[in-house]
Amino acid sequence: MTTVRRIQFLSVAFGLLVSGYLSYLKIVDAPSVCLKSGPFNCDVVLNSRYSEVSGIPIAWLGFAVYLLIGALMLMAPRQQFLRQYGALFTFGIGLFAWLFSMWLVYVQVALLGALCPWCLSHEINFTLLFALVCLRLYRDLAEPANPKRETP
Repeated sequence: MTTVRRIQFLSVAFGLLVSGYLSYLKIVDAPSVCLKSGPFNCDVVLNSRYSEVSGIPIAWLGFAVYLLIGALMLMAPRQQFLRQYGALFTFGIGLFAWLFSMWLVYVQVALLGALCPWCLSHEINFTLLFALVCLRLYRDLAEPANPKRETP
């Protein structure tokens, strides 16, 4: 397994932990463990009208995205179709999710005036994951097709 792939798996695992914690908070309607000083106030961010899309908590969507990317990475070496197109699918999912994450940073800074360290850790982590996804796609497009090599 390549170093890039290992880091991707670690990033997915970390993302599942953070989005899982935030999802748990939504399910049990509990306050978060959070810094509340200066610009940091998780309760404002996590309970804002921007914390849901059509009634679905954003944390659940984030958890689903990490599960989907992790599943694609696990299945790619075993499925011919995903060996060929898995990196491209992962890029498409990652691009949409990364752009949405950047919009959420804008919401925290410009619209809410409050920051959530949990949310920011997800957004930093997803930026790293998306950069690695882009690197893998670049490598896949730069190399000639080889059905025996391992891809995410």
